[in-house]
Amino acid sequence: MSFLGIDVGTSSVKLLLADTTGRVLQTLSKDYPVYYPKAGWAEQNPEDWWNATTEGIREILNRSQMESREIQGIGLSGQMHGLVLLDKENRVLMPALLWCDQRTQDECDELSEKLGSKLSEYTGNRALAGFTAPKVLWVRRHRPEIYKQIEHVLLPKDYIRWKLTGEYATDVSDASGTLFFDVAHRCWSPEMLDILGLSETHLPTCYESYEITGAVTEQAARESGLHTSTLVVGGGGDQASGAVGTGVVTAGTVSVALGTSGVVFACQENYSVDRQNRLHSFCHANGKWHVMGVMLSAASCLKWWVEEVCRLDDAGFAVLLEEAARIPPGSEGLIFLPYLMGERTPYSDPHARGTFIGLTMTHGRGHMTRAILEGVGFGLCDSLEIIREQNIPIHEVRVSGGGAKSYLWRQILADIFGQPIHVVNSVEGPAFGAAILAAVGAGEFAGVEEACNQMIKTVKQTEPIAANVEKYKFIYEIYHQLYATLEKSFRDLSRI
Repeated sequence: MSFLGIDVGTSSVKLLLADTTGRVLQTLSKDYPVYYPKAGWAEQNPEDWWNATTEGIREILNRSQMESREIQGIGLSGQMHGLVLLDKENRVLMPALLWCDQRTQDECDELSEKLGSKLSEYTGNRALAGFTAPKVLWVRRHRPEIYKQIEHVLLPKDYIRWKLTGEYATDVSDASGTLFFDVAHRCWSPEMLDILGLSETHLPTCYESYEITGAVTEQAARESGLHTSTLVVGGGGDQASGAVGTGVVTAGTVSVALGTSGVVFACQENYSVDRQNRLHSFCHANGKWHVMGVMLSAASCLKWWVEEVCRLDDAGFAVLLEEAARIPPGSEGLIFLPYLMGERTPYSDPHARGTFIGLTMTHGRGHMTRAILEGVGFGLCDSLEIIREQNIPIHEVRVSGGGAKSYLWRQILADIFGQPIHVVNSVEGPAFGAAILAAVGAGEFAGVEEACNQMIKTVKQTEPIAANVEKYKFIYEIYHQLYATLEKSFRDLSRI
């Protein structure tokens, strides 16, 4: 038997077919657009997710030469915090507002001022522009005609679940990122729902990530090529699923997701909250909890540089990385601040801007490319340092996501972190993790930890270079001071 992981990402849906030994049988991705109607806004059409998913499922079945009934279970992963609204006829009311959408700062300020420390008490987190609750308030204020028609509130991956199974369901890890979920008690927060004007009837039923939420309907089978015997489990938000996909299910192992966004993730046996709420405290997909720091632009910084600035095609990534590899660590005094979409951890500032600092006539394209890779590394290090401050053990760091495919980027991370970087047998962590959760739900394993022990293997290790570690420590101190120096300028620029 095999298991399908479906990861509804920001730029594409990724599909991965695996067996219970951890062998990845097939992978593919299908792209879809992100729309930016105004500065700081980010939207998608949920039907684009579904069309790409069904097209991908048919293609992966064809490639694998597999009968659809051989897929025993499906796990879903996806971009967190997005807002999908359906009316009583299950029609999508408006484009989905994404995790990187920054339009809701006023609503965040309103929640923070109204609730103060009670917000963290209710949800374990602070109000951030990317979260779901401020989006609901924004719709109530700016789109009242749509707000009145809301019948169902879903997260991105759960729209795909509904299309697959007809069930309105989610899981505890993804629900943790809504800001109307009681993370400590793993249930919807009645206090927050009252503030939003919602009831539990508007919300999906919440499951643990490995629990079965339904089976493929006949309609979905016709559209996708799947079989109606295939079960669908709760799955997880992309970060919790990615942590499962890299085996980060016990204390001491930390994952770094180097995707569109950048995430540093640490598993916890018990629930706890960073007093300053710089880190998110969420439910994990294995029945435990986790903390994580998030930077809004990680691999997307490189994508922006290659496609929008350098105007190169996909082959341009390799060309620019080769140029960057010839530049010494530190990019000869050039630093990049990776705040192209604002920033979340540790600053929670939608006005922060991407910035090159230290440009001279001696710098060229290779310097700037390497500075981008290093700037993302420093941004991830911000979160790692907070985790260390919380006395959370860090024995091993595992990296996943598209950026993990670059040896140069892995070496830069090892040198900045001062720790070896491990890569496991699938760099597509969220989709692989979703497939693992499906295997657990189907009864192939007693639990998530057992599944990870059997299905995940370390395949690469990058050791830090001592001289580079010392150099990056010095540069990181400069990097870490720059935001405070520029904060007012960022805010002033946002008014232009």
